[in-house]
Amino acid sequence: MKKSTISILLILGIILVVNFLSHEFFFRIDTTKDKTYTLSKATKNILNTIEEPITVTSYFTGDLPPQYAKTLNDFKDLLKEYNRRSGGMINFEFKDPNVDEAMKQEAAQNGIQPLLINVRDKDEVVQKQAFMGAIVQGASGQEILPFIQPEGPMEYQLTTAVKKIAVAVKPVIGITTGNGELAAQELAEVYQELSVLYDIQPVDLASPESIPAHMKTVVMVRPQDSIGIERFQKFNDYLAQGGNLCLAINAVNGDFQSVQGTVMNTGIPEWLLTKGIRLNKNFVLDAQCGTIGVQQKQGFFSFQSQVQFPYFPSIAAFGDHPITTGLDQINFPFASSIENTGNWTMTPLVSTSSSSRLQNPPISFDIQKKWRKSDFPAGPQTIGALFEGADIDTDASGRIILFGDADFA
Repeated sequence: MKKSTISILLILGIILVVNFLSHEFFFRIDTTKDKTYTLSKATKNILNTIEEPITVTSYFTGDLPPQYAKTLNDFKDLLKEYNRRSGGMINFEFKDPNVDEAMKQEAAQNGIQPLLINVRDKDEVVQKQAFMGAIVQGASGQEILPFIQPEGPMEYQLTTAVKKIAVAVKPVIGITTGNGELAAQELAEVYQELSVLYDIQPVDLASPESIPAHMKTVVMVRPQDSIGIERFQKFNDYLAQGGNLCLAINAVNGDFQSVQGTVMNTGIPEWLLTKGIRLNKNFVLDAQCGTIGVQQKQGFFSFQSQVQFPYFPSIAAFGDHPITTGLDQINFPFASSIENTGNWTMTPLVSTSSSSRLQNPPISFDIQKKWRKSDFPAGPQTIGALFEGADIDTDASGRIILFGDADFA
């Protein structure tokens, strides 16, 4: 009896200590399989470098239905973690706009508008105004999160807003021009997303200036013109200084007007080969593929049907790397295979399925062909990869990310 009493008292004591610590110090243990509640390395790095205090003012309706109340609790826990990781540089407060009209006006003035959500009241469903947003403020400005979406990318939203305020000088990314590349308006969404965390500057390879060494990465997307040796020398010099290149290149071209597949002559595959990287001038076909619309006739009627087109590999499994983390499914039209012929460490990022096929141009596309499993004997083919760890002319070493297709962009 005495032992039982001591055990009970000991358990009660442990519970009291844990409750006390949970109020004094915030910590959480993530037991989810996909580490849902574990901050990413990028977030941790940003929080460790904050030098000016940042305040997050959250406007959340107090009596939310369970599915929305969970979002409120998750956001609170996330902010507590940010506060702890940043050494107290990120502070936060929560306000309920439904308390009075003045608070509603404050939320609206800060860019947080109410949403209409369905709430069950007794035996009927009614619509109710609910606030679920936040404003992130610092010495250099503010960012508005108008809606914290349930089950949405909460950490990404918050970290992006924090970094936009905390980082006064953004890293620079260069995007090449002057070689028939995709124009800025064709990459509008890419520019918009990158501009959150980076300063984007054009790199004109036709100009006499070399590529600035301070550029974190230089990107080239779908050049169509033949590129001269002097322009590749700029790439050589930039890589030798430890620069990073991201190249999305069409080594072949598929033309639906002529139904022909031909070689692209940009000079990039030849330049890459001098670096120990082979971008093959071939077509990679995959049994797991996208579709194209085909006009068909039946009697007096014309209709369009979707047919499988193996020249559009549909990739759903990507390499285990931060570059491809979170990607779902992407079609890579008229892609070409990539090989490592030098002393690089090659990390495949995008690979086709085990049912693939290689074709060398020139070829004619048979849109109506009935493909069989035996038509795809080649096995997985790499069409996107990271190359790093090789010496390039000097002791300094840059990195190259290469995609054997540019149309996916």
